[in-house]
Amino acid sequence: MKTTYYPQDDILEIKFSDKPIVREVSQDWNVNISYAEDGSVVEIVILDAVAAGLIPFHSSADRHAA
Repeated sequence: MKTTYYPQDDILEIKFSDKPIVREVSQDWNVNISYAEDGSVVEIVILDAVAAGLIPFHSSADRHAA
């Protein structure tokens, strides 16, 4: 998994695999999910990530460490 944040546009991209994208679905105006031929999620793109309160985000491991 690889995450990339584009601060100038407030876009968070979460990439799960390098499989070719065959279908994209908009879950809401700011969340798009891309799928591979086998139905697996290739990536999730979130627009206005900071504005939506998703960044900064913490994993469950971060919360247990505190």
